[in-house]
Amino acid sequence: MQFTTWLRLVLGWPFRRAGRRTALIAAGLPLHLAVLPLWLWLLGTMAALVPAVAPLPVLLTLVVTPLLTAGQRLRYRALAGKDLPRPAVPGPGRNWKSAVRRLTTRALWRQVCYHAVAGPLLAVLDLAVLTVWACALVAASIYVWIWALPPQWRLTDLGYTTQAAYITACGLALLFLGPRLTGARVRLDIRTAEVLLGPSRTEKLARRVADLAESRAGVLDAADAERRRIERDLHDGAQQRLVSLAVNLGLARATLGDLPEDARRVIDEAHREAKEAIAELNNLVRGLHPAVLEDRGLDAALSGVAARLPVPVRVAVDLPRRPSPTVEAVAYFVVSEALTNVVKHAQATRADVTVERIGETLLVVVADDGAGGADLAAAGGGTGLAGLAKRVASVDGTFSCRSPAGGPTVITVELPCAP
Repeated sequence: MQFTTWLRLVLGWPFRRAGRRTALIAAGLPLHLAVLPLWLWLLGTMAALVPAVAPLPVLLTLVVTPLLTAGQRLRYRALAGKDLPRPAVPGPGRNWKSAVRRLTTRALWRQVCYHAVAGPLLAVLDLAVLTVWACALVAASIYVWIWALPPQWRLTDLGYTTQAAYITACGLALLFLGPRLTGARVRLDIRTAEVLLGPSRTEKLARRVADLAESRAGVLDAADAERRRIERDLHDGAQQRLVSLAVNLGLARATLGDLPEDARRVIDEAHREAKEAIAELNNLVRGLHPAVLEDRGLDAALSGVAARLPVPVRVAVDLPRRPSPTVEAVAYFVVSEALTNVVKHAQATRADVTVERIGETLLVVVADDGAGGADLAAAGGGTGLAGLAKRVASVDGTFSCRSPAGGPTVITVELPCAP
């Protein structure tokens, strides 16, 4: 039983998908030959020197090309289980400019090339493969054809058996060769259709870039929403518990006057640690996503940052309308980190922050009168100027830093705003 199963698998494996592939080739033969009469007509009119009729076959080819392309797509979908991607085409229009634009697209002329040039060549290969299958089936079943003949012919021509054996052997060889020829022919057909009927390499790259940009925007929005959620959870949960703990410790220190000195010292230490934890948690929440940025926008959020710095900072924000939350968050963190660098490294006496919207671009400029010498190329890792440049690049923005030795330092950021 196992030997029979193994033998059936070995003998049947070459023919496993041969039926659908052969049907695919047979269905493609009339489609590949559909434009050939039109081009023979064109060659005939050119040979007969009838220029008035010559444009007619070309126009008919342009008319039937979309129909033939739809038929080819249906053939691949039904018999090969493959959906050919559609190339980018201009939108529908009723004026003559739209018609001219559709007629001059590369996608249309690649389809014309497929049906008018590649199609007849593929049809020759289709006929060759189908001929191989027909010859193989006829030759392999030659004894059936012989026994269908009258008995007197078999008796008078006894040499037919040896010839029929050779013919049968050739037919069986062709039967096992047929699936390989069919598979190679189908792969060539699919590859040719993908190149000429599908989008070009440039269109594929453009679609890929658009898909990546859309997915990256979704990731950025999701990350920004997650930061806002963490900020709310910390503000409404852990921060409130720490405030309650600090209040209770303060009340215990004020009301319990008969405590031993060691217990009072422990309460004082715990109260101080609780207040420091609250301050650190406030800074963490503000670094994640300040609530004022979401509630009141960039002007209020940046003014709050400037008010906490020991260096005088002039903030000028001119925004007719708020940008997207993601762009707004990037602008806030860029200004906040840049002002932190001013305080830590620049030795500046003042700083200026300008935020304005020019068309669909948010322009952010941070300048200080410090010692200068900031080098974006020398900044490593994901911190400092390098970190700011990466954060700006995440939304397709541009980052530049001009900081000659002796100052001043000017950081310019341009962020694209969603329309």
